[in-house]
Amino acid sequence: MINKPAGRAATATPCRVTVCRGCCCGDAAKIPGVDHAGQIPRLRAALDGAAPVRASECLDVCDQANVVVVQPSAAGRAAGGRPVWLGLVNDDEALADIAAWIRAGGPGLAEPPGVLDLYAFTVSRRVREGLEG
Repeated sequence: MINKPAGRAATATPCRVTVCRGCCCGDAAKIPGVDHAGQIPRLRAALDGAAPVRASECLDVCDQANVVVVQPSAAGRAAGGRPVWLGLVNDDEALADIAAWIRAGGPGLAEPPGVLDLYAFTVSRRVREGLEG
């Protein structure tokens, strides 16, 4: 049995951000005019340490490239927050809005800027189960 950390350690766990960099996301041939290589460093800088950002292999939602998944913090999860999938994240304004939302608390703790509704999508159960398993 795995024990979950209690107290401060559990509530201090921040949001986590995953940026797809598989077959289509990050591909200048599919999405020209975007500085794909600079996206992750710019997002990290905008977050200023508020959440870790990692790159992932293909998340299997290529029609939504570039994809960013925001996992709630421990406190956000306890408040009912769930992972939020954002697609077509191909400009710095979207990255800035995502970073501002995460710095404000992210899923479960802060309302996302309204413009992020345009980026949010529901991932299929097949994809979700493939990532969880």
